[in-house]
Amino acid sequence: MGDENGPAEATDGRPRRLAGARRLPLRTVLIIVVVVPSITFAPLLASGMFQLSSLWRAEQAQMDLATTVVGQPAADLFFSLDRERRLTAEVQANPGGTARDKLAKQRAETDRSVNAFRPLATLDPADAQEGLTDAITRTVRDLGLLDQQRQAVDAGWAGEQKAFDYYSGVIESDLGVFGALSQVDHVEVSSKAQTLVDLFWVVDMIGREDAVLARGWKKGYLTRDEYGLVTDAIGTRKHLLRSRVIPSLTGDESRYRTLTSSKAWETLTALEERLVAYGVGTESDRVALREIGTAWRGSVETVTEQLVQLLGLRLENVSRIGYAHANTLFVVFMSITTVGLLALALVIFTSWRLTSILRRRILHLRQEALQLQERLPDVVARLERGEEIDADAEVHLVEPTPDELGELGQALNLASRSAVRTAVRQAEQHRGFQRMLQRIARRTQILIGLQLKKLDELERRHEDPEVLEGLFDLDHLTARLRRYEENLVILGGGQPQRRWRKPVHLLDVLRAAQGEVQDYRRISIDVEGETWVAERAVGPLVHVLAELMENATTFSKPLTPVEVRAAPVSRGIAVEIEDRGLGMEPEQYTAANALMQSPPQLDVMTHADDVRLGLYVVARLSAGLGLQVELRPSAYGGTRVIVLLPEPLVVDRPRAVPGPAAQPEEPAQVSAGPQPHPQETAAPEGQLPTRSRGRAMAYVTAAAGPPDQDDTAPPSARPPLPQRVRQASLVTELQAPADRSGQTDQETWAVRDQPSRSSATIGAFQRQSRRRRTGDDATQPRPDGSPEPGSPKTEDR
Repeated sequence: MGDENGPAEATDGRPRRLAGARRLPLRTVLIIVVVVPSITFAPLLASGMFQLSSLWRAEQAQMDLATTVVGQPAADLFFSLDRERRLTAEVQANPGGTARDKLAKQRAETDRSVNAFRPLATLDPADAQEGLTDAITRTVRDLGLLDQQRQAVDAGWAGEQKAFDYYSGVIESDLGVFGALSQVDHVEVSSKAQTLVDLFWVVDMIGREDAVLARGWKKGYLTRDEYGLVTDAIGTRKHLLRSRVIPSLTGDESRYRTLTSSKAWETLTALEERLVAYGVGTESDRVALREIGTAWRGSVETVTEQLVQLLGLRLENVSRIGYAHANTLFVVFMSITTVGLLALALVIFTSWRLTSILRRRILHLRQEALQLQERLPDVVARLERGEEIDADAEVHLVEPTPDELGELGQALNLASRSAVRTAVRQAEQHRGFQRMLQRIARRTQILIGLQLKKLDELERRHEDPEVLEGLFDLDHLTARLRRYEENLVILGGGQPQRRWRKPVHLLDVLRAAQGEVQDYRRISIDVEGETWVAERAVGPLVHVLAELMENATTFSKPLTPVEVRAAPVSRGIAVEIEDRGLGMEPEQYTAANALMQSPPQLDVMTHADDVRLGLYVVARLSAGLGLQVELRPSAYGGTRVIVLLPEPLVVDRPRAVPGPAAQPEEPAQVSAGPQPHPQETAAPEGQLPTRSRGRAMAYVTAAAGPPDQDDTAPPSARPPLPQRVRQASLVTELQAPADRSGQTDQETWAVRDQPSRSSATIGAFQRQSRRRRTGDDATQPRPDGSPEPGSPKTEDR
């Protein structure tokens, strides 16, 4: 802990603020200056704009529904049903009169109104008046019985009162639609629209009177029930006009205040009073219609026409008021939106002006950091190339200032200098580690070379098959160990030391790679054509193929084969290595192929636990040699690797090497695995086979008789055992000089670096030598190494 006035370290390792400091962090200041005003003002503005926009959209939609979308079809349906109700009553009262033709025409007009109204049932606007959808649905449901009612009337099944009740019920449902349309959000519009609904009810009351009286003109009287319907309609109409319609008339509607004092209205009123008087004071079930029918028709039509004109005028006034209020809301909405956006822009502009200086300085620091980000990879690349770097000269210092941003600039200077120095130090450590790794690997390679030389001497000295078998295994393990040491050299930035001075046959290259694999017996090789590999590509190509073959055997089941095929293609030679393992995921194939395309600069210290070091080695060697390596899924479920050897690395057969036609005939193969191509050399009878020099039983040749020779011949008549001939199967450029005493260690390694022996030849040598010692040649192996059917089993182990 520091003293009382000085800085102190927090318990978590972070520095605490100075005592008594009241400064806010720079990030907090920027947030307060920019975000807080915007957060305070923007929601208020957005809320007001949303409310005004919603109110304007709702009123606009409601006025559209009331005037055109729903109001007009509902009005047409109302007047059509009212006329059809009266004509239906006349036809029922006088079936043989002239009213039937009028009824047919009216029904056609009503059908058009119904067809225009029914689609409204599917209308479900979001801003519609409350209850409008239910009223429309109820009206459409009642209209569904219209055809049935007409058929009953035409057939005489429906009574007069039943038909009257049906039409009156449908009209009431339609009036319910008008009532729902009048319930808008604007109070003034809703009040005036209610008067409009009352006018429709007044017209309906007159229509009911007219329909009931139409039934009584023919018979000259009304029943007591019909008389009650007429008097109820008269009373309801008078109440609506006197208490609700006439008092609410304003403006140009005022001239209709004298509607009840017109001649037609007075005539209608007088006839109604006379009709009411006929039914008062009598107990008869019938009310006579005397001197009423003559003047009734003309007065009703005139009064109805005047009411329809008043309806139109009121609807026009309501529409004008409603749309005017909606337009006012829109103007207010646009005004508030414009003012609010301008205010918000002013807040943002002011905040930006207040923080512009801080932003410029922060951007300057950011630019310095970006430049460091660009310079640091260049410094690392130069270090990898071995250049000497001055850490202080590579760092561009930021000028300090006495504030928080100045402290940040000083911290950036320290970070830049530390990053460059760390990169220099790590590069030096990496180069030192690579040199140490190469030095250790080189020394180990010398020991491996001496071990191979010693194994070769022991193989020539001993003739015991069991000892030779152990020496062969040690020879094989040593060859693999040499490849692993070369991996260390390659990962350390070096190159393999094995060199060839002459081109080598591709088949020998593949066999050499096969000999460096632990489970080499599972690998089968198939080469198409006579192909030779340039001397500079032999060593790296053997190494690449050996790594890929070992991967194929390691990541597949022990008993499954690994197929290696080589054939000429248009751009060189293609070598395919295919296993039958579990394969990889598509992402893993993509990553592996990307690695082959551009091998990274591998840091062996950071990739020590990576199981793909072999792929790094293959990628490095392939990039240096110009090989193209691609991994693909195999049809067997495993992995298929394609190695493309470009044309510059493929050469013609050397003249000093005899062609295949000049070589002796090859012996019969004794195994289905990878087969050698030895030359047959006659061996003295009773002698063990000789081995080729510089190769621990690389090939075995025999002067045996035909493969179908009788196995039951006596021992004296049996063919001699195959004899090993030193370097008999090697091409000229792979053979070592006869005088080994004058060879250097490097040449010894080059000789040891040739293709390895085949498992088939080793098995053949062991079987022949065992049969020669035991004197039992009764059981001959088949070409695949198994005994003939029906013969006793022989032990090969």
